[in-house]
Amino acid sequence: MSLGKQQRTFTKDIAELILWAYEQGYELTIGDGYRDPRVHGNWGDKDSYSHRYSLHKKRLALDLNLFIDGVYQTTTEAHKPLGKHWESMREVNSWGGHFGDGNHYSSSYAGYK
Repeated sequence: MSLGKQQRTFTKDIAELILWAYEQGYELTIGDGYRDPRVHGNWGDKDSYSHRYSLHKKRLALDLNLFIDGVYQTTTEAHKPLGKHWESMREVNSWGGHFGDGNHYSSSYAGYK
């Protein structure tokens, strides 16, 4: 699959995850999305806090801020139902909760999650 096609599929999956979350009674806001190479460096470069192979740089990762009953959730555990659903949607979908970044939702690319 081309990078462009994967980005479009990722965007559609994120939209479905957001709708699913609201159906479950959760609320979300958008966190960190695209990381511009002028600030964070190109794929493979480490010019900021961003990982050198951050999928945010490829438009294949998004951080979602989770609210339950209007209260912002800061734990990975709170994101677990969303993470499980995200990974069930498509084989390439990966949830950051497996590496301590519970609000991170991505699509695997070039061996990175």
